[in-house]
This record gives sequence, structure tokens and C-alpha cells, in this order.
Amino acid sequence: MHVKKGDKVMVISGKDKGKSGVILASFPKKDRVLVEGVNIVKKHSKPSQANPQGGIISQEAPIHVSNVMPIDPKTGEPTRVGYQVVDGKKVRVAKKSGEVLDK
Repeated sequence: MHVKKGDKVMVISGKDKGKSGVILASFPKKDRVLVEGVNIVKKHSKPSQANPQGGIISQEAPIHVSNVMPIDPKTGEPTRVGYQVVDGKKVRVAKKSGEVLDK
């Protein structure tokens, strides 16, 4: 996958196109990611110990990884990802600026 947990990404297609947020979780086997504040769905929950009131809860749902692009740290725009070997380590590189995306 071209994105990881903690990356700042922008949604490039779908109902939330143009929104950006941080990846909270990734699901590589399903090719999906959970992005903060994106793809909000309503979930009906029964009363439980954790939520004694029950009711309707808004929460993020996973979106397909092909619908997000990492944000270039230099320009702040979405960019494609390339890979380079730096000091014997494979790192992700922003195609627009050449900036290293991995910390």
C-alpha cells in the first residue's frame, strides 16, 4: 500500500472528494483505510455497558485505498508515491517535490 497509518491524505474521489485527514488505521488485506473525518456513517446501537443510552452514533467507515493520495509535505498538494533506497532502506518519496514521506 502506498499509504500508512499516521499519513496526512486527501480524498480524490467519492462523496468526500477534496477532504483531507490523517489515516487512523489501515486494512491491507481489504485494501482499505480509515481516514479521520471522512466517510461518516450513522450506526444504530443498542444500549450497552459502554453506551447505556444507545441511539444513533456517527463514526468513520473505511474507504478504498485507491481513493486517497498522500499530501506532499513541501507543497501541501496531493502527490503520487515513488520508492527509493536511502542508506540501505527503502523509503517512500513524493513524486511532485522529491521529498521523503517516511519519518
